[in-house]
Amino acid sequence: MGYSTKQRKILIETLERHRDETLSADQIVDLVGEDKISRSAVYRNLSALEDQGYVKRVTLPGTKRIFYRYTGSEECRAHLHLECFKCGRTYHMNAPFTNALIENVMQQSKFEVDSGSTVLYGVCEKCRKN
Repeated sequence: MGYSTKQRKILIETLERHRDETLSADQIVDLVGEDKISRSAVYRNLSALEDQGYVKRVTLPGTKRIFYRYTGSEECRAHLHLECFKCGRTYHMNAPFTNALIENVMQQSKFEVDSGSTVLYGVCEKCRKN
């Protein structure tokens, strides 16, 4: 396994552990630890992982900052996502509900939804209580 492949593996493992979060590159560097992967290597690898479909680059509403969401697992590709404006947490929608919604959109508008890339934004229950 080459050096960059090792780095990419560490990065993917970190993103998998945080797959329900939308993270900035700086947050990812902090999670990985610069002693394991340099900041510049994180940026390079995020770009490569985006090209390969493992991460999706997103800009959250109300901000121009770039964030990344891990999309490499089958669980992520098969669900619509809910994302909290306040805490940034991402939730997978219930599969039967997701499937019914996607089928309804297809029947009504003849529009094919990319479920792994679709995010509905709002405020989660925990943040609403706070």
